[in-house]
Amino acid sequence: MLWDSPLSSTGLFGFVFFLIIQGSSAQRVKVQSEVVSYPGQVVSLRCQFPDPGQTQLTQVSWIFETAAGVRTNIAVFHPSFGINYPKSPVTGRVSFTIDPPQLENPTIQITDIKMTDEGKYICEYATYPSGNEQGVTSLVLLAKPSNTASTVTVQAGTAAVVVARCVSANGRPPATITWSTSVGGNGTIPTKTDNSDNTVTVKSEYWLVPTQADNGKDISCEVSHRTLTKPETFPMKLVIEYPPQVRIVGYDGNWYLGRTNVVLTCQAQGNPAPTTFTWRTISGLMPDTVTVKESTLTVPKVDETVNATFICEVKNSLGTGKDQVSVMVREAHVASQTNAGVVAGAIIGVLLALLLFGALIFVLVSRNRRQQQGYRGNGKAKAEPYDSVARLFGSGSNKNGTNGNNGNNNTPIYRGEPVLSEKAANHSMHPCALLETTPTAQDILLSRELDEAERRKFDELEEEDERYDHFTAGGAILQLRPHNQDMDGGYLDDDMESQRDGSVISRTAVYV
Repeated sequence: MLWDSPLSSTGLFGFVFFLIIQGSSAQRVKVQSEVVSYPGQVVSLRCQFPDPGQTQLTQVSWIFETAAGVRTNIAVFHPSFGINYPKSPVTGRVSFTIDPPQLENPTIQITDIKMTDEGKYICEYATYPSGNEQGVTSLVLLAKPSNTASTVTVQAGTAAVVVARCVSANGRPPATITWSTSVGGNGTIPTKTDNSDNTVTVKSEYWLVPTQADNGKDISCEVSHRTLTKPETFPMKLVIEYPPQVRIVGYDGNWYLGRTNVVLTCQAQGNPAPTTFTWRTISGLMPDTVTVKESTLTVPKVDETVNATFICEVKNSLGTGKDQVSVMVREAHVASQTNAGVVAGAIIGVLLALLLFGALIFVLVSRNRRQQQGYRGNGKAKAEPYDSVARLFGSGSNKNGTNGNNGNNNTPIYRGEPVLSEKAANHSMHPCALLETTPTAQDILLSRELDEAERRKFDELEEEDERYDHFTAGGAILQLRPHNQDMDGGYLDDDMESQRDGSVISRTAVYV
């Protein structure tokens, strides 16, 4: 034990020192850690021993190591014995790039690279006194795969089956496959198969319980690979076969006697597409008045023979589908009365709307004309303006403070500019003052303050005014003369005189 312990310590120290030397010497051989290439190309594998120092280089060798760990010499150079290319998988395709080569730079090249050339290439030096030193380069070969995808035609059912496949063949390294779809189901884990040329084929399948609703749905396969700048996507549509699904449309429940051109349509969906349409009735007899053309059944004129149950049968390669509809023919008057009532109601509504619109227009136009032209008692417009006619209400007051005519409004009507005496003017009889303070008859009528009796009275005054126009045509002027100076210009009831036409004038009124 006393001998073994020092020896063991010395041996351990020597082993560690050897590892350090080996590590430092391994770093002295310069090679590329990885070289990537494609089949058919030329590959250069570089190797250098740049600073040998006191180390003496005696020989350099290139060794090929497969993925399984099998080593084979492919090129050897000795300064004294020359170059040698032993038999190997690359015989005839490998050579030193410099002839004669140099120990410090023994770079080789391999032409017409094959997928089987992938592996490790070791540049190894035989040296003195340190022994062998080496550097390892990994040759990685890339093979662009051939990618394909396809759907599998299946029939609708209850068990899961393969509905689509995606394959990435002859690629290096193996490709990655993923699925994208909105339907249920699952994609399988990709399986890899090694080919004889060192490529790999990857395959994946999509499994689904197919239904007719899945037919035509989108599904896509995506392949990712080192040789591709972006993933390659294959969009597809599922193909699910199923028997025809049939539905009859066109019957609205209102087939009445005499109705024309009614049509029943047989709508059918199936995969493969339906090929045969057959119409029949539940009794087996088709009415003579019916016309059948593939998926449509036309009745030119409804009669009692179409009061039946119609059946449509559709076939494809997978089977038959059918649908039926029962037609009930109604009496003609039901539909006629209904239609007539609708039409009559529409016409009456339009007429009422037109009448209401016309009445509204009439009222608006009439009101506009009255506002612009005014209102005449006899309904006719006069050639001259009515501004010159004024009726004077009251001319003064007596000493008792009552009206001079004792409430009698039948005072004279004057036309034109009346000429008053100075004394009458002093007793508030000036016509301008009366016109400014007393509303005219036209204003009273427009303000709707006269009743029917006053309207008739106004008409009579108009006629009287026309007669006065006749007298004034000769230039006569009506003047007022005071009856009694002691009355201070006022008029008594006995001063008024009734006329045959019903008017009342003053005895003091004198025409000159």
